[in-house]
Amino acid sequence: MARSLNKVQLIGNLTRDPELRYTPSGSAVCTFGIATNRTWTTDSGEKREEVDFHNIVAWRKLAELCSQFLTKGRKVYVEGRLSTRSWTGQDGQQKSRTEVVIDDMILLDNRQSGSGQQASRSEDSEESEPEVHEEQQTKPKKEVKKEEKEPEESADEEVAPDDIPF
Repeated sequence: MARSLNKVQLIGNLTRDPELRYTPSGSAVCTFGIATNRTWTTDSGEKREEVDFHNIVAWRKLAELCSQFLTKGRKVYVEGRLSTRSWTGQDGQQKSRTEVVIDDMILLDNRQSGSGQQASRSEDSEESEPEVHEEQQTKPKKEVKKEEKEPEESADEEVAPDDIPF
C-alpha cells in the first residue's frame, strides 16, 4: 500500500489578530492569517518579492493558546496539515477554502509592544515574589520562636563583630 503525507510547515508573520470562537459542543477554534515572503533575482538581475497569505486554524487548547499569545505582526512557526472544505454560501454559490489546520505553534520573536514587555517583567517579578514572600513569612516565625527560646539561654552573650555575616 502506498503511503501519503499531508504536512505543512510555515514561518511567517500574522496578518491579523486571532479570532477565538467556540463550537456548539464547546470546542475552541481559533483562526488567523500568516504571510510568508519569497525573494528571488530575475535573469536580468532585478530583485523580486512575492507574498503568500495562508489561512490558519487551531483547535482546542492550542486554539486558546494562539488566541492568548499571538497578535498581528508577530513572527510564528506553525506545523500542521492542509485541509480544503466546501460549502454552499447564502447566495447559493458553491465556495471552498484551503486552510492549514495546525497541531504545533512556536513563537519566534520577543513581545513587540511595550505592554508586552511590562507583562513579561511583571511575570518575572510575580515568579520571584512568592518565594521572597514565603521566606519572609517563614523566617519571622522561626526567628520569633528562636527569640522566645534563645533569650533565656543566651541573654548574657554578646555578638562578636566577626560573627556578623555582612
